[in-house]
Amino acid sequence: MALVKKPVTGMKEIMPREMEIRDYLQGIIKDTYRSYGFNAIETPCLEDINNLCSKQGGENEKLIFKVLKRGEKLNLETAKSDADLVDMGLRYDLTVPLVRFYSNNQANLPQPFKALQIGNVWRADRPQRGRYRQFTQCDIDILGEATNSAEIELILATTETLGKLGFKGFEIRISERRLLRAMSNYAGFPEEKFDVVCIILDKLDKIGVEGVKEELAKEGFSDESIAKYLKLFEDNDNTLKTLNRMKELLGDFLEDEVVKSLTEIIESVEKVKKADFKMVFDPTLVRGMGYYTGTIFEISMPELGASCGGGGRYDKMVGNFTGQNVPACGFSIGFERIVLILMESGFVIPGSREKLAFLVEKSIPADRFADILSEASKEREAGKQVLVLRMNKNKKFQKEQLNADGYTNIKEFYND
Repeated sequence: MALVKKPVTGMKEIMPREMEIRDYLQGIIKDTYRSYGFNAIETPCLEDINNLCSKQGGENEKLIFKVLKRGEKLNLETAKSDADLVDMGLRYDLTVPLVRFYSNNQANLPQPFKALQIGNVWRADRPQRGRYRQFTQCDIDILGEATNSAEIELILATTETLGKLGFKGFEIRISERRLLRAMSNYAGFPEEKFDVVCIILDKLDKIGVEGVKEELAKEGFSDESIAKYLKLFEDNDNTLKTLNRMKELLGDFLEDEVVKSLTEIIESVEKVKKADFKMVFDPTLVRGMGYYTGTIFEISMPELGASCGGGGRYDKMVGNFTGQNVPACGFSIGFERIVLILMESGFVIPGSREKLAFLVEKSIPADRFADILSEASKEREAGKQVLVLRMNKNKKFQKEQLNADGYTNIKEFYND
């Protein structure tokens, strides 16, 4: 059996240059989020398959890497379904593990509980540029806080982090699942078709208004309902003016509390924000996860032309584990996409230590080599990053490699 040098399809190897940026990014994220009072936790990469397949993860549940039962529990001869073969799976996100963690440890956690979790997740997705089957997610969540102070703080903490990384001019798009439902009901779409309507609306930026109109018609909705629905999005300037106009149109279909909460979130964030970004009310924002119950939001970055993270409120998810609902809200930053942007822009880590390389001729005696190591140690104490290497025959190529790795200061030692 031949050994294979390449990684498994969809799995990524990380080179030293990228690893430096990832470490730096995680440091900024953790430092900023901790300053807001978030507590770092860690959950296992494996979860009970029943938790992962609980119809809370949307399309991601189709992408689970499942783990076979082991030993006597695995009986291939009598197995009739996946349930007979599988008992665990690799987590596809960090939210389901967090909620299970909270449900299991609630009595020993502060209330409300502000969680910070960074870790790998796995999805059996089709690999493409910037998308892998194993990738890092970075989440902050507040559990036990029913007011919109949770949304406000999540948005402020996340945007401050992005600002510290040099990002400017991005947008936080925000809407509400209850608003989406009110729009669907107002148009006269059947309640059981709500998810179908949302899936079609989510394609608006790709297929346009006419495309949405055609797809709604294919579902058998009446021309009157479709026209009434699409009229809601006319004259949308993505401001609170549009939200108030929608409230007038929707009337009793939309709760006053939804408009009040969205207005408070947008105005509060705009008033105290530190980073250079804009809050945007977007009635076409859907978010794909089935567990969202209220506010939803996304990061839109001009560098990507796409979302770079998002989140929302999921007040009923804890109740699936405990039988008692707990208000919850979270924000996931697009860690991998941010790394990609920084790598492609030639990002230089600010305040990096000076890199100093010692090239030592191989024939130098042991006592002289010990002196060189002592000198390197003193340079490290002075705050420098020092690499001690034996000199290769092709010294020119060796120095070129060191320069490419940031070691522009190279000191050579010979056996004189």
